[in-house]
Amino acid sequence: MNELALKYGCNPNQKPSRIYMEDGSDLPVTVLNGKPGYINFLDALNSIQLVKELKAACGQPAAASFKHVSPAGAALGLPLTEVERKMYHIAPDAVLSPLACAYARARGADRMSSFGDWIALSDVCDVPTAKLIQHEVSDGIIAPGYEPEALAILAGKKKGNYNVVAIDPDYKPNPVEHKQVYGITFEQGRNELTINADTMLTNWVPKNKAVSDEQKRDLVLALITLKYTQSNSVCYTAGGQTIGVGAGQQSRIHCTRLAGQKADNWQLRHMDKVLNLPFRDDVAKPNRDNAIDVYIGDTPEDVIGDDVWAETFTEQPAPLTAEEKKEYLSHVTGVCLGSDAFFPFGDNI
Repeated sequence: MNELALKYGCNPNQKPSRIYMEDGSDLPVTVLNGKPGYINFLDALNSIQLVKELKAACGQPAAASFKHVSPAGAALGLPLTEVERKMYHIAPDAVLSPLACAYARARGADRMSSFGDWIALSDVCDVPTAKLIQHEVSDGIIAPGYEPEALAILAGKKKGNYNVVAIDPDYKPNPVEHKQVYGITFEQGRNELTINADTMLTNWVPKNKAVSDEQKRDLVLALITLKYTQSNSVCYTAGGQTIGVGAGQQSRIHCTRLAGQKADNWQLRHMDKVLNLPFRDDVAKPNRDNAIDVYIGDTPEDVIGDDVWAETFTEQPAPLTAEEKKEYLSHVTGVCLGSDAFFPFGDNI
């Protein structure tokens, strides 16, 4: 099939809308379920490149959670700790494949931003991964293939309308790409820079040149994630996953602060006081994520105040004080920071 009609473009008033191959060849993507839209395919085709490059660079299954053409999270398929399972709302006895771990981490990086995400997987989607996705609010998924049972699970989401897209793993795009803006066509060579430890991590400026393989892995993860993030962009990584992505800010300082605040929130979610918040059983996961974000933030009274706490909790939680947060974060180590361009001023760092 050479072209695929879409419901509409970026906005409902933008019609007609389609994707097609200008050279007359077949599209490398197949819609297995649902009816993806214009933004869905922008997310799908950017995110699949990210996870494909991550797997090639790091040798492990990779996953990404995309929103509005930038990653909310990206990760490798490393095992989850008991604390991470609790943070990501995964049962202690749930069976997780490496690919499922990758998606749990990608989604868990910034669960609030990942609400209604587009998912990309580097490998054929298996049943454990599909079962995780089954219980998350998501718009769609792209992968090189699907196990039959996994496809059946995914096709049942959103009353049968969940978007499931397969892509030819051997597809290679034209080395020259085009884009139209205001009726004018732009042309450039594709950004096919290979990012790995050998190509990007050889010129160590600091005096301390003792960098572990895990740190190199996390730096490569940050740089590949940034390649598919709207500039300006800054990314924090730790333990084989992003923990804070700041995208599309006019100032790199603001981008760094945004990503840094997300990274701080991810760290604070490890605290016993946060892990053990007494949620009511009828509070859904997205509402729990929102409540945690508010509780960690500067206005916790919005969820634990005398007049509102009972809407979310079985008992009124004690506030998480600024002093407690500062003390906890003062012990954080092992975080990597990446940027898609030069840090012009020391105050970014």
